[in-house]
Amino acid sequence: MSSDRAVRALEAVLPPGTPVTITMREGRDVCVSVAGQRLLLRWLPVGWPRQVSDALQARPRPDVVAAPQLSPGARTLASRERVGWIDESGAAEVSAGTLLVSRSGHPTVPLDTKIGWRPATLAVCEVLLTGCPATVSSVALHTGLAMSTAAAALAFLQRQGLLGSEAARGRYSQRHTVDADELLDAYAAAAARLRNPVSVRTGVLRRDPVRGVTDAGQAWHSGGLSWAVTSALSAAVLAPVLTEVTPMEVYISGRTPGDLRRAAAFAGLSEIEGGRLVLRPFPTPASDVVTAEITPGLRSVLWPRAYADLRVTGVRGEDAAEHLREEMSRERR
Repeated sequence: MSSDRAVRALEAVLPPGTPVTITMREGRDVCVSVAGQRLLLRWLPVGWPRQVSDALQARPRPDVVAAPQLSPGARTLASRERVGWIDESGAAEVSAGTLLVSRSGHPTVPLDTKIGWRPATLAVCEVLLTGCPATVSSVALHTGLAMSTAAAALAFLQRQGLLGSEAARGRYSQRHTVDADELLDAYAAAAARLRNPVSVRTGVLRRDPVRGVTDAGQAWHSGGLSWAVTSALSAAVLAPVLTEVTPMEVYISGRTPGDLRRAAAFAGLSEIEGGRLVLRPFPTPASDVVTAEITPGLRSVLWPRAYADLRVTGVRGEDAAEHLREEMSRERR
């Protein structure tokens, strides 16, 4: 029961032995009495600003929101709205009467991590969210994945309730996306969990980062290296914002830091600690198959991947991600 997780998250941040009495349950809400205070906890399956905002608009307004992991932007929003927050990392900020809790927590893999989320599954989600039919043949064509891999990913997404079909077999058995927003949320959360830590930071060649990366891309292309921008560099073209979001990231052929350093050198980029331009290996086995040219000479990942990558770059990145989501969702309508 989701409300049980909210209660356990609260108990975990209280002093040992503090009694928590449940007085009411309804869906994701649970009322508790603790330290003489009555609190309404609301469980959020996804702890991002959008979900916190929706939770605070629903009535009755919760006193505390709880989630597997709350992003920096979600925590900031809750604090600004004077609502307590807790997540399963053990982090919390709750102030109600005589009850005051403040903990930094220890980031961990959320309890709702599903075994079926694999890098290949992420690639499948990216093409589904950009209009690919949910059939094995179409997904295999659009991702370059083996038919068996595409079939396994689609079956997993259907088991999770993210894809549906009208019938088990026959002409009405073709899968379809049940809710694009739910699929995007689940995908982005999994993308953050599966994020490859391998990276190399470099300096930016030009004052205009997009132009500088486009020039570097010409060198990579001539050397037979696949590449694609993501996060802020993608958003700068797809859904520009006035504030600059860093770091700027590029996916490129290679698996190791040595591969990335060779790619940097090939384009005349110097490795710099704290550099604004980050090179990373492609995040899925689909690599450059799930990319597109978004402006002459500039290749980008598909927008769901840019959105997911923006989310993990801090509060400004989360704001830019929501802007990108709104712009791309408007285009789909």
